[in-house]
Amino acid sequence: MTTFRPVPHSERLLFCEMSPSDAEHFYLLNADPEVVRYTGDPPFRDVDHARSFLEQYNEYNNSGFGRWVLKTIHEGQFIGWCGLKRHASGEVDLGFRLLQKEWNKGYATEASQACLELAFNIHRLPYVIGRAMSENKASLRVLEKIGMHFWKETDEDLHCAVCYRIDNPSLPS
Repeated sequence: MTTFRPVPHSERLLFCEMSPSDAEHFYLLNADPEVVRYTGDPPFRDVDHARSFLEQYNEYNNSGFGRWVLKTIHEGQFIGWCGLKRHASGEVDLGFRLLQKEWNKGYATEASQACLELAFNIHRLPYVIGRAMSENKASLRVLEKIGMHFWKETDEDLHCAVCYRIDNPSLPS
């Protein structure tokens, strides 16, 4: 029996659960040094390494949400991923990563906003955080555009990182 899990939706993007069939796309995404420059993540060694990661990805079952593959609605082309991740601390962060050729088209902002709506309206999360290296001005702009505000400095997973936060507007403060 298949379990229904809600996924975000937006005007220009399709959100799909990650699957091993996306391995080549994930490999190519992370093979671009500019894409992973501020992530702290090493690139996948090869397509099989990416496939292994995707085969083991179980966040949808663990949390009811996760990172989703992003495709354009009209062409169905892979452009990256965006989504939510629950950390061991219980905090949920919003993350995104796009192919460099898709930067500056508003996709990261659109996808992030859709993920926040799902986090707040369906999962009723009290707040969501976004983390980025302080030098990553483009990602920080996206977090600000979706209403997040600087919360604190952190170096948990990322060197010289900042943490932004947005509270669920429909819950009492």
